[in-house]
Amino acid sequence: MHHNLLVALKKKDMRSKRKLWPALSAVIVVIGILPLTIRGGGVDTARILQDQSRQALTPLQLAIEEQRQRLNSAEIEVRRDALMQLRAMQRPEASRVALSALNDPVPIVRATAAAAVLWLPADESVAGLIPLLSDKEEFVRQQAAYALGQTRSRSAVNALIERLGDKQDSVRGAAAVALGEIGDGTAVTALAAILNPQAGLKPTKKGKKSGREKNAFVLRSAARSLGQIGSRAGLPALINVIQDEKLADDVRREAAVALGSIGDPAAVPALRDAETARDPYLAEAAHEAIRKISRLQTPRGV
Repeated sequence: MHHNLLVALKKKDMRSKRKLWPALSAVIVVIGILPLTIRGGGVDTARILQDQSRQALTPLQLAIEEQRQRLNSAEIEVRRDALMQLRAMQRPEASRVALSALNDPVPIVRATAAAAVLWLPADESVAGLIPLLSDKEEFVRQQAAYALGQTRSRSAVNALIERLGDKQDSVRGAAAVALGEIGDGTAVTALAAILNPQAGLKPTKKGKKSGREKNAFVLRSAARSLGQIGSRAGLPALINVIQDEKLADDVRREAAVALGSIGDPAAVPALRDAETARDPYLAEAAHEAIRKISRLQTPRGV
């Protein structure tokens, strides 16, 4: 009897312990976490939740998120590197994160961001970039112009035409290059006016005297862009350039190449005169332009 009573008491005790075990386990867990929570003031709990959220992201999303956080760094070079990393991803999601850096207080960061937003839809990129064409820093305006050219969006043309009157050579040149990349015919008159002010109305800032462009890079870029656009409306200005012996030979060479790209036989007489130019490279460019025009005029199969 005594033995049976002891067995019954032990079984009751075990049942009681099993009932208490879940509660004890919870207490132990809380006790284990409590020091962490106390030490971090709740930060560690937030970090745990953040880590769980990060685990749900794809590798691309994690990479983008990492660069997003780096864009908040106080270090300029860290922010610039983050933008270059986002650019290298070549994804709209990455470019969208880079948009905020177009308003960075540091000019070099804004300029770097201009090239990082180009994988967005063209209109969205243009909307973000156009304000930078009015940036107070020359380098930012220049990089914004180049980036707008890469969008190939016609919605950027008017703003770029306005920059053809910028006071800085580098910005005018970048705007001319960009207009050629876009290839819209509405830019022909403004580009032609750079080569020959009588060819059209050149956009100028208030108070700036109008006259022929003096910077060779801007002149070459305008000539090249007229060739890329391919409109016959650019012929008079290009012919004027190739006939003007006072201009630099490299500018006249670019005009010869552009005339070949346009392919109008009306340019041939001026090109033939240039074949005897003192500059052998200009003479060769004129010769190749004539050949190209001839090929374009010859019907296929003849």
